[in-house]
Amino acid sequence: MTVVRSTLPEDARRIAGDALQSTLVDLLGLSLIGKQAHWNIVGPRFRSIHLQLDEVVDTARTYSDTVAERAAALGLPPDGRPETIATAYTLPGTKEGWQRDNEVVALMQETLETAIARLRERIGATEKADPVTQDLLIGITAELEKQRWMFDAENWPRD
Repeated sequence: MTVVRSTLPEDARRIAGDALQSTLVDLLGLSLIGKQAHWNIVGPRFRSIHLQLDEVVDTARTYSDTVAERAAALGLPPDGRPETIATAYTLPGTKEGWQRDNEVVALMQETLETAIARLRERIGATEKADPVTQDLLIGITAELEKQRWMFDAENWPRD
């Protein structure tokens, strides 16, 4: 059942909807991974990374709302239920328990790099189908790349 009518043709709506739903899952999962690491980080760089994780979580939560509202505007009900996230989330995740600061940095680099690569695929998929959705995905990618850069800088100098 579609309650909200879309201005897009059905094929374009499906492409945009798939990109938005996958992005929603990635962002909600990223916010959970960020918080889990935030609560469990230990080590000499605790404070700076602890605060950086809050920035990632805030970014992921803000954009997840924007993504969900874009889907709703296209007449597609966004699905952010816990069971959906649990079954559909495929980005790298955190382990249980305390984590050293260098482990958290490596995890966040890997997770953000994977999320960015997936976003870039969706940017390509939505180019013709829905430039508005594509623009949203481009903005998210830019922000996640900034966050990845900040974690990458934490590993300097490299061994």
